Amino acid sequence: MAVIEVAGLRKAYGRRQVLEDVSFSVQRGEVFGLLGPNGAGKTTAVECCEGLRRADAGTVRVLGLDPLRDRAALRPRVGIQLQQAQLQGALRVGEALELYAAFYPNPRDWRELLDEWGLADQVRTPFDKLSGGQKQRLFIALALIGNPEVAFLDELTTALDPQGRRDTWELIRRIRDEGVTVVLVSHFMDEVEALCDRAAVLDGGRIVATGTPAELIARSGTGGTLGFRPTAPLDLGRLAALRGVTGVEERDGRIEVTGTGDFADEVTGLLAREGIVVTGLRIREHSLDDAYLALTRHDAA
Repeated sequence: MAVIEVAGLRKAYGRRQVLEDVSFSVQRGEVFGLLGPNGAGKTTAVECCEGLRRADAGTVRVLGLDPLRDRAALRPRVGIQLQQAQLQGALRVGEALELYAAFYPNPRDWRELLDEWGLADQVRTPFDKLSGGQKQRLFIALALIGNPEVAFLDELTTALDPQGRRDTWELIRRIRDEGVTVVLVSHFMDEVEALCDRAAVLDGGRIVATGTPAELIARSGTGGTLGFRPTAPLDLGRLAALRGVTGVEERDGRIEVTGTGDFADEVTGLLAREGIVVTGLRIREHSLDDAYLALTRHDAA
């Protein structure tokens, strides 16, 4: 069941078109990622879903409600962690959580959130004395304090160290397992691969691909790479003609073959038939990073 439905979304700032006919849906209980280069429109799309920004055209429904017209009814049911946010410098961590809890009819116990997000030792620490990672964890806790059905998390683990990122991922998995639908805006492809059930790639204000991380990798055509050093001469043309092979390159005696599908089996089969022994065999499956770069390649040009 879709809890978020976006259709034909358009938004411009002056003459700059930020969103152009953007459509996607998010199913109940999934973690849905929004990816894209800076300026692709990710945050604008999420802000339209949150009711923080009015679209020029198109429709948005969150839990069956219009985020603008039905804001009062929707607000207690969603949690929002903004990409950029600030609190009063003198406000203590415990005070902030207790204050936000008072805004909701059925809030979480803010003391439990202190422990979950590693903030128990900072309960009396003023906001302006927190580190960047502590501030980030506080904003995530504030987004979840109302027991939301849907949580919007924009750049979830910015400013967190590697261990903090892994701990946060585990908590997000727990939130999803409890039935919360999560919309995650991220620049970190490893984070998307680790957390997202599906993701949409925005580029130039349009969605260029949607699917599971594995489907995005397959759709991008990036496949994988097989590298080796042959101990006997090998016709590169025969390698290039194999099914699934998309490229062959030789450098300093080492051959790198890229391809999709079962291309590696095709290559090793040819080597076996030719009786060619190889050394330094390495196979690397391409990642979501590779797919992302392929899907948004012209932005790097």
